[in-house]
Amino acid sequence: MADAIDQIQPTQVPTEVPLADEQHSNPVNPADFSILTAGLGSKGPEEQALPASLQDNMDLCLSILRDILREFDENLLTSFDTVRQYTEEASSERFSGILNDVSSESNYLTLAAKTIDSMNLHNAQLVARAFTTYFHLANLCEENYRVSVLREREAHVGEEQAIDPVNEMTKAYHQLIVEMGPAKAKELLERLEFHPVFTAHPTEARRKAVEGKIRRISQLLSMHKHLGGSDKQENLRRLHNEIDALFRTSPIALKKPTPLEEANTILDIFDNTLFRTIPQVYRCFDAWALGEKTGLVEPVCPPFFQPGSWIGSDRDGNPNVTAKVSRQVARKFSDHVLAALEESTRNVGRNLTMEAGTTPPSDELRALWSQQKEISERLTSKASLISTKELHRAVLLVMADRLHYTIKRDVDLMYATCDDFIADLRIVQRSLAAAHAPRAAYGPLQDLIWQAQTFGFHMVEMEFRQHSVVHTRALDDIREHGLHGERGDLQPMTHEVLDTFRALGSIQKRNGLKAARRYIVSFTKSARNIRDVYELNRLAFANPQSVPVIDVIPLFEQLEDLENAVNVLDDMLKIPEVQARLKATGRKMEVMLGYSDSSKDAGPTSATLALHSAQQRIADWAERNHIDLTLFHGRGGAVGRGGGPANRAVLAQPAGSVNCRFKLTEQGEVIFARYGNPVLAIRHVESVAAATLLQSAPSVEKINTDMTEKYAPMAAVLDKASHERYLDLLNTDGFAPWFSTVTPLTEVGLLPIGSRPAKRSLGAKSLDDLRTIPWIFSWAQARINLAAWYGLGSACEAFGDLETLRKAYEEWPLFSTFIDNIEMSLAKTDERIGKMYLALGDRDDLRDKVLDEMELTRRWILKIVGDKWPLQHRHVLGQAIRVRSPYVDALSVTQVLALRSLRKRVDKEELSESQQAGYIYLILCTVSGVAAGLQNTG
Repeated sequence: MADAIDQIQPTQVPTEVPLADEQHSNPVNPADFSILTAGLGSKGPEEQALPASLQDNMDLCLSILRDILREFDENLLTSFDTVRQYTEEASSERFSGILNDVSSESNYLTLAAKTIDSMNLHNAQLVARAFTTYFHLANLCEENYRVSVLREREAHVGEEQAIDPVNEMTKAYHQLIVEMGPAKAKELLERLEFHPVFTAHPTEARRKAVEGKIRRISQLLSMHKHLGGSDKQENLRRLHNEIDALFRTSPIALKKPTPLEEANTILDIFDNTLFRTIPQVYRCFDAWALGEKTGLVEPVCPPFFQPGSWIGSDRDGNPNVTAKVSRQVARKFSDHVLAALEESTRNVGRNLTMEAGTTPPSDELRALWSQQKEISERLTSKASLISTKELHRAVLLVMADRLHYTIKRDVDLMYATCDDFIADLRIVQRSLAAAHAPRAAYGPLQDLIWQAQTFGFHMVEMEFRQHSVVHTRALDDIREHGLHGERGDLQPMTHEVLDTFRALGSIQKRNGLKAARRYIVSFTKSARNIRDVYELNRLAFANPQSVPVIDVIPLFEQLEDLENAVNVLDDMLKIPEVQARLKATGRKMEVMLGYSDSSKDAGPTSATLALHSAQQRIADWAERNHIDLTLFHGRGGAVGRGGGPANRAVLAQPAGSVNCRFKLTEQGEVIFARYGNPVLAIRHVESVAAATLLQSAPSVEKINTDMTEKYAPMAAVLDKASHERYLDLLNTDGFAPWFSTVTPLTEVGLLPIGSRPAKRSLGAKSLDDLRTIPWIFSWAQARINLAAWYGLGSACEAFGDLETLRKAYEEWPLFSTFIDNIEMSLAKTDERIGKMYLALGDRDDLRDKVLDEMELTRRWILKIVGDKWPLQHRHVLGQAIRVRSPYVDALSVTQVLALRSLRKRVDKEELSESQQAGYIYLILCTVSGVAAGLQNTG
């Protein structure tokens, strides 16, 4: 990697820190280097130490990793420690510069770059993998800490407390009762829906083989501090084994996943968390609401968690998602949830060993047993042999067998619908309750009912999505060639569009209406785009009776579309199919808002304000037209895609726009972070459900309404100035090729992390064609995070009234959430490393625009929040990011040096194909590591 260091020369090279030479002859003892992850040079009084338990775990993991590296190669450990020491000192220099308001140019960062640059490709790859391994371990330590804090707080909740201060849902419901009375609170509770939609958007750079190892390490780490003696030694040995395997496993998958393989993401979280934890969420709320009666009477918590999925059904720009694939994915989901329900039913049934003498079956249960005999004498005979005098048990065992044959699609034995299965469970429950066995009726059996109500026979509702242009082209093709001509007359895409509706119909017919009925139209421009879908749905079937029921959902994502949304919705009401669906559903309608393209189109500040305005106008429109509205938020994990804490986002929405229903996309690293750990999954679901309830409280609605009106003049100035600044950058001549040069955009497209291409194949050749995910992901990799903040500094400068900005931050939930998210994003930027990336582009004008706006935005953000440095007031998060920074810096420096070497030498045709492949692999390793280190990057 020589010659890549040309533009990073030190003004003065420190001599007190030893540096391994190019041959890695180990001139220093690795033990001389501190292994403390918080050892960022001399720590000033302003800094906050990490909590002791978190620090201990991070020290333990780093110590084990160093053991693994030493066993692998002593020289590798030396290289790792040397780079780590330099980047830690560089981070300390930078932070000291921030505190003392002096330049933070770093000599130590230069030394780190020189050390990395002196390595051959193979050694650089190993060092990058070592740092990536550390980030996976650091993430686990933080997750473990969060879990331990939640458990500790739970342990201190007293039985006499009126509400559970740990459970946000109970606190929210209590506030509703106080403000609105029990009757209105109960009405809102019964309306509650939390609808996460899991997508396959490629923002998770961690391969699946790595995830399994991470889970096992997590379990071992959580047990470690509770063990002693030989048990602790065995735990430590297994930790070494798993971390060794993690390091030796390539962070880059061998190939891109197919959509069928992407579906495993949902199966994984279903098995590890959702199937068992969602009933716990319901039960926890019941425990507060019912007290000692919990599990003895009918529950009060509705099954409000309703998961959806775009995996295997989102075909917008993804040619790998076909009608055949959608059928296969739906079958995969259905068979898996049926198997889980079968196992649960069998387990519950085996434990219902109450004899008829102590727990007499009801007449209704006896009638069900007779029906089961009529269905299959063989199944009931087998159950009778096991449970001669235990009819409740026998009935449930037959039900479990029927679920087995539902998977086999045996028409004589299968359940036709999940509703039929739930109806049978209710019969067993009523019989047990009537026999004075309420613990059996409302204990595990109720959990099973909740599981069936939540996941059905489909696990997740598959939502189909396609670009509006595709529908237009398909209809034009049909009108030109006729629908019933020779198959070769129509374009292949037209056949695929028609087959998509047939696939949707077959899924609906097999698994029920809840399995697949939503069809989302990307880039909705007019009501015609909605009408097109209904027309194609009809044309796909020769028999009108076979046409599936669908709800066509407009997706407004670009700025112009958001502004025109109400006009489109007005025209939608004139469509006969829309009118029919409104009548059938009690005037329910869903509208989707896109956070990604609106942000890339208009910039983060304008997009945030435009989305807020659109939500308010759509909510007002719904009220005028007596529409029971659900807004679907197309959010991502990154701030530039609407990321950040979901509960705060809900509470900042305009009055009337949530309506006790919150629906959003969940994707990439966010899925694993929010749903990978059972404890954290429970708290996340409770937190979002609480905010969804609380958003309807009069006090919350009043704050959102009043503050939106109060700060509308300020918002208008910020909107105009930020939009102009953002467009000035994007419209600068040569910006698109410059962007692809100064970030690893091309290399991100090579990552095998998703089946969908990085570009929409609709003919565009410019930045407009680029999907938002690689746009945001690439800026995050370059440690600039431009998509999250660009333009806000200029907007604040144009407004100029710091006092008003501070008051808005204190009073307006939307603005405070926005500013906090940007502060968090800025905490993950690094102007020193950003300069290294920007230097790749040889465009001083564009470089200066970016760096000047970054500095201006940081200055205004810190003034508004009253911090000296980003996240100063958020001690654990701020310090955790600072602890990670030196390690991210090491990977970022490696990445930018590899990019410079690769591009410089490729131009001169100096690299062989194998050398190019080596550099690309190194870059991809660093991309995976930086994503793990920064976390919410997509």
